[in-house]
Amino acid sequence: MAARVDQDAILAAYDGALAAVPEAAAFGRSIAHDIDRIVFVGCGGPNRTMLSAEYWVEHLSLSLETRRYFPAELLALAPRRLDARTLVVLGSKSGTTPETLAAAAYLKDLPCRTVGITQTADRPLAQAVQTPLLMGKSDGGHAAMFMVLQAMLGGILAARDGWDLLDPLLSSLRALPQVMADTAAANDARATEEARIYKDDRILYHVAAGPMFSTAYVFGVCVLMEMQWMHSVALEAAEFFHGPFEIVDANTPLLLMKGEDPSRPLMERVERFCRKYTERLMIYDTADFPMTGIDARIRPMVGPYVMQAAVRQIASHLAVWHAHPLSTRRYMWKTEY
Repeated sequence: MAARVDQDAILAAYDGALAAVPEAAAFGRSIAHDIDRIVFVGCGGPNRTMLSAEYWVEHLSLSLETRRYFPAELLALAPRRLDARTLVVLGSKSGTTPETLAAAAYLKDLPCRTVGITQTADRPLAQAVQTPLLMGKSDGGHAAMFMVLQAMLGGILAARDGWDLLDPLLSSLRALPQVMADTAAANDARATEEARIYKDDRILYHVAAGPMFSTAYVFGVCVLMEMQWMHSVALEAAEFFHGPFEIVDANTPLLLMKGEDPSRPLMERVERFCRKYTERLMIYDTADFPMTGIDARIRPMVGPYVMQAAVRQIASHLAVWHAHPLSTRRYMWKTEY
């Protein structure tokens, strides 16, 4: 069931993001002292990519407030504090997401600054914001968006809070596409076997903590639910022992994703419990990935996207077993919803 990992295609998916990283960092530096809060707005995968960005702003900044909304939630709530010292970051890979465009239109009448992260300048989102940051045409939208977004935030943190790891961040972002390609190839044999073992399961639980939850969500919702029609549930480690752990028995399939960020102890507790009560357990740990070229201090920040490259191979092989290509949709882009 193995298929060759096309490392060249993986690398090509991030050419645009790599080109945008210096501009994004410079823009972040330029506005750092003009804002007091950052509001992230996006649907689905972009929203969860923003979750990891929000985590690092909260962890590292002494002075910035952050909030994250789904676009429909932003419009319904109409928060009052979207003033001239608020930066609103909107993300959409396609640049055509209706809810995100509606949020951008709403924000035009408010004094806040707006940034849009999307693929190319001709996309409606790029034209609906004050500052577009473009990641180029990409099949790796979540990681590409992260690269541009984190570069911008790195610039803000460096200029505003004296964060001294901007240069290591930028060099690590330059290395990230190759690391993701290498990780996908290195994990392919393991993923092939795991797809064989779990091919008949229609339910799979994913547990992660902190910024790694962005990967658990994207893999569970945007890949296995959307692309394989599996009942795939992403669970937060901090919530695991407040209800979800009751579903665990010897036959419950779980995928645990461990990062190297401050939330790691939450996942270690989940791992100890799951090792006792289920025999069907996949444990992925970014500490096991070489990440050549990534600064040791930046590993926790980029880890979720290296993890994404590893576990995505499981889905690629499940698609073969299920005779269900990852491009197949039942409703998305086909019906009115």
